Amino acid sequence: MSQSLTDRPLPAGPASASRRDFFKRVGFGLGVATLASTVAACDSTDGEMTDDGVVLDFSNDFGVLNYAYALEQLEAAFYATVVGSASFSSTFTSDEQSVLQDLAAHEAIHRDFFRAAILGANGTPIPGLTTNFDAVDFGDRASVLGTAQVFEDLGVSAYNGAGRYIQNPTYLTLAGKIVSVEARHASVVAGLLEDNAIAADGQINSSGLDKATPPGMVLSAASAFIEDEIEVRNA
Repeated sequence: MSQSLTDRPLPAGPASASRRDFFKRVGFGLGVATLASTVAACDSTDGEMTDDGVVLDFSNDFGVLNYAYALEQLEAAFYATVVGSASFSSTFTSDEQSVLQDLAAHEAIHRDFFRAAILGANGTPIPGLTTNFDAVDFGDRASVLGTAQVFEDLGVSAYNGAGRYIQNPTYLTLAGKIVSVEARHASVVAGLLEDNAIAADGQINSSGLDKATPPGMVLSAASAFIEDEIEVRNA
């Protein structure tokens, strides 16, 4: 099941009022246009694309922004596929459907935000990537939620690991706002997989800190679901 991730629409279908209120209480709401205009006021450096694939150069902030954009493309495509599956309503309870619809909407907003921010700062976004979710059984609850947990935990550790490469404080602030939402996603998915769980095993260390994974390791893990070659430089 291969698909391009360019300009995927927001998933259809209302989420329950209680779930929407939950996400409002935890502080979600990026204000894409406002943040993009803020980023546009900062210095920019273009990303890089070659005939052999995508190059992410972490010596400049645009390499980090495009890295985040790549990961958000992956997550947005996954959840769009989940909620668009013919077996969605028969695989998940109504409450679980509401959660997954909210996650799908959030990740689509994150994806569109990064693309708009890069363009708004006169940068070059990487192209729409191509995913392959053949390993996921979208008619099986455990398969879908297990994959969701992998993506959410990977996203949190990816942002944590990339923070050291961000030079502009505006970008660092924005990354902090997004990673906090990703962490809430990871906690919600953990709770769907196991009652009262707040995180998957191994995600929080003995000091009470989340994992921070280097970009190369993150993309190596994500490569199982992304068909494009992505090269990391200076990280």
